[in-house]
Amino acid sequence: MDLTASVLAAPAAPAADARVLVVLPSLGTSAAALWQQAATELSELSPETTVIGIDLPGHGRSAPIAVPADAEVAPRMTISDLAEAVLATLDRVLPDVAAPGTPVDVAGDSIGGATALQLALDHGDRFGRIAVFCTGAKIGEASAWEERAQTVATSGTPTQVIGSAQRWFGEGFMDREPEASAALLHSLQDADRFSYASLCYALADFDVRARLPEITRPLLAVAGSQDQPTPATKLAEIANEVPGALLEVIDGAAHLVPAEAPVVTAGLLADFLQGKGLGAGAGGVASAEAATELPTASGPREASRDEVREAGMAVRRQVLSDAHVDRANAKVDDFTADFQDLITRYAWGEIWTRPGLERRMRSAITLTAMIAGGHEAELAMHVKAALRNGLTRDEIKEVLLQSAIYCSVPSANTAFSVASKALAEYDAEENAD
Repeated sequence: MDLTASVLAAPAAPAADARVLVVLPSLGTSAAALWQQAATELSELSPETTVIGIDLPGHGRSAPIAVPADAEVAPRMTISDLAEAVLATLDRVLPDVAAPGTPVDVAGDSIGGATALQLALDHGDRFGRIAVFCTGAKIGEASAWEERAQTVATSGTPTQVIGSAQRWFGEGFMDREPEASAALLHSLQDADRFSYASLCYALADFDVRARLPEITRPLLAVAGSQDQPTPATKLAEIANEVPGALLEVIDGAAHLVPAEAPVVTAGLLADFLQGKGLGAGAGGVASAEAATELPTASGPREASRDEVREAGMAVRRQVLSDAHVDRANAKVDDFTADFQDLITRYAWGEIWTRPGLERRMRSAITLTAMIAGGHEAELAMHVKAALRNGLTRDEIKEVLLQSAIYCSVPSANTAFSVASKALAEYDAEENAD
């Protein structure tokens, strides 16, 4: 597997405190499209740092994975395979960009973050500091990745453009930064279909949750507050399990924080690489302070009423959809306003933002509670929410079957009827979009 590296930023002159930062992109993007602006900003804050971007196979400047001319199925690979290829590429180019003994750090987004975790586990002695953005120790469900791999291998990466545009960017980013978002989506469209599919297989098999405590390198986990594929709970899980790890949540960003918030990203990295504290010290950028809006695993952090409500509204929109929340808000009047504020702050701001459970599990629990309580309208709403949170239709069916034993057969009978209608409505809404 041949990967290509490129220098995104370099010192103007040799520095005594020189160091190298390797940056890894997310699935469907190139290192330059995702990291270039953040690397440029970092060169201002940390001019002694050389930033090297390494492209994924079949992405950016890297060669595609070799497949037979008549191939219809992509070869399988693992994140460990990808990590070894990154290390081999680094060994090849490092002598040309840095003196022997120069400290090397690594940062990655999404699959790049997963690769960084793998490098920290398998080759921790080779790196100084590890920064992971918008990722998880396990990302998504294997069945979904397998399905996506088959779709892309057959029909190409353009099939993913619309969905990625919805998942990748926070609200309003594409309007504010049309050139940056277009460059990222073009890198997706231009990616080799078999290489992309192989990387999907790698993500399907990736799960290092049990190994996180083995990581001994200083680690920074960065989440986007609007990220759906890898919500802040995924980064909190990493930060909670890796000894001494730090967690930051970037307000208003989604799945591609380095491109969506390059100034904040550069500030966080500059402080982290220099061993400084984070939070308000991240370049003085207020957006990086959004981590105070989330509860910790052991209890809620101190936060203002408005901060909790804002965090709750963000999660509520991610789980229930903007259209649903907009409809609910349109009906708010003087009589119902206090109740809407109550559920936004307490149900969504205090509970659904907690890192202790993945949203998939919260959805399963909520479905069971709606069935047990006989709340049919709420059940329909949360069936759709469960799909957005990553539950499959088969898993929803299993929750309903389980409820037949513990909540009663009549309750489950009603639940199946409500859920069937809700699933049909969800399909109609998706097709309408």
